[in-house]
Amino acid sequence: MNAPYINTNQGLSRRAMLKGVGISLALPMLEAMRPSFLRAASSVPPRRFVGMMTNMGILPQYFFPEKEGRDYALTPYLDLLKEHRDNLTVFSGVSLPGVDGGHAAEKSFLTGAPGASRGSFKNSISLDQVMAEKVGGETRFPSLTLMVGAEQMSCSWTRSGSMIPPQQSPLKLYQQLFVEDTAAGKAAATRRLQEDRSLLDSLRDQAKRLEKSVGAADRERLDQYFTSVRDLEQRLAKATDWVDRPKPKVTLAAPEEIKERDDLAKNERVMFDLVRLALETDSTRIVTVCLNTGSLTPRQIPGVKSMCHELTHHGGREEKLSELRRIEEAQFSALAEFMHGMSAAKEQGASLLDQTSILYGTNMGSANAHSNDNLPVLLAGGGFKPAGHLAFDKKKNYPLTNLYVSLLQRLGCEAGSFSSGTSTMRGLEMV
Repeated sequence: MNAPYINTNQGLSRRAMLKGVGISLALPMLEAMRPSFLRAASSVPPRRFVGMMTNMGILPQYFFPEKEGRDYALTPYLDLLKEHRDNLTVFSGVSLPGVDGGHAAEKSFLTGAPGASRGSFKNSISLDQVMAEKVGGETRFPSLTLMVGAEQMSCSWTRSGSMIPPQQSPLKLYQQLFVEDTAAGKAAATRRLQEDRSLLDSLRDQAKRLEKSVGAADRERLDQYFTSVRDLEQRLAKATDWVDRPKPKVTLAAPEEIKERDDLAKNERVMFDLVRLALETDSTRIVTVCLNTGSLTPRQIPGVKSMCHELTHHGGREEKLSELRRIEEAQFSALAEFMHGMSAAKEQGASLLDQTSILYGTNMGSANAHSNDNLPVLLAGGGFKPAGHLAFDKKKNYPLTNLYVSLLQRLGCEAGSFSSGTSTMRGLEMV
């Protein structure tokens, strides 16, 4: 149900966390450092992005259409989204180049960083955080990183490859979005932002001293670093402006704290309602939701009595496939309800769904085989002409990261590449 609202050289540390804006800033790796390191309001509604990953795979036989193009027959899972068929593009034959490791690939779903199975793996910045760097300063929260499930897991990673801890509590998220901070809380937020400003000043001074003793190549890298510092200073200034601004008022009552994490369907719906409200009140324009179902046993879904992870290793046994299908159908039903709510929310003559690109997918094409190719992925909402079923080669997959380039460009970010993506998505046109 749509809830209306009222807008009322040595010793130089390479990385530093900025508390106030929740990000980390790292000096670029310079040639001179390598030895030591080896030891705005607009009349046009804004564009938005929601990225969702379910980490236990999606049964491909119930997801992928057989026919390519717009006239495909609905599969069991896509039938649950039939209300939104004209707003969907379904992809097959896509994967993330070099991303492997079965379950380990969940770390790379929105980064595309290869080699997740290696002990030396280091992640890179996620798609949503690139977006947040470009457009996040326009809202109180540059981005929201959320999770539904048991063990902590995140889709969002900083430019230095650090995981951004997700918010798992719908009650805390509601309070963060809509409950005014106390005077003491606002004072503490102001202090954190002041500390971040002091830290940025210190990092800039250290980098300027370093600039005098490095070569031309390193100076170019430092120029890029100084640009990042200036961008962060602007973000800090905007964050400071938000401290004393009133938060939006909503009619939706505060949700209960999660009492039963195994109640997957309920917890997804509650979190999705808050995502919609966060977007509707323009509290943020960038959201990721990690759906971590592995250790859950969602018995509240009729016919389900086993743990999700156990069911994904079904070996083709019908009874396990039946249970797993029920769980995944519940997830697609929750997605359908989210999209319905987004469609009902209106903004300057358009629906919120029309202004939001929703990416929904998984890190494994087959959880049973721990394979990371042929990923089930769909794109819903606005920003692109729905292409029906875009089918690519199942043996030589098309880079999913090219879709990420398209998503960046649609959000207004100047990007010719992202991770392994070197072009926009073939067959997908912007509107």
